[in-house]
Amino acid sequence: MKSMPRAVLAVAVGMHIVAGLLFSHHGAVMYDRSREITLEGTVTEYSFFNPHVKIHFQVKTNNGNVENWTAECGSSSMMRRAGWSRRTLKPGDQITASGNPNKDGSYDMRLTKLVLDNGQELIPWKN
Repeated sequence: MKSMPRAVLAVAVGMHIVAGLLFSHHGAVMYDRSREITLEGTVTEYSFFNPHVKIHFQVKTNNGNVENWTAECGSSSMMRRAGWSRRTLKPGDQITASGNPNKDGSYDMRLTKLVLDNGQELIPWKN
């Protein structure tokens, strides 16, 4: 019987930890939603996985430097409903990405629109 309170405590602590992890999702708070930037670049990697689809791309600056950017999108199921698939992008594709920049100044954005080299516009969610 002495082990019963310990078991209950262990289960309660475990549930508390799991609940904290489930509700700790950052959402879009790290992005400056009052600003939108547009960048032209070349896709280096396209990860069509949950919890967020990510597009990694290189941007050449006016002074010739290369910046490695990441555009974060919604979940793969949300993107699928908007017409995206794991074959939508591939390394080497030329893109124009628009989105909200990260507040900390890192090369990271919350994607709001993507334009392919052929002019096709894609949004990361379905209205």
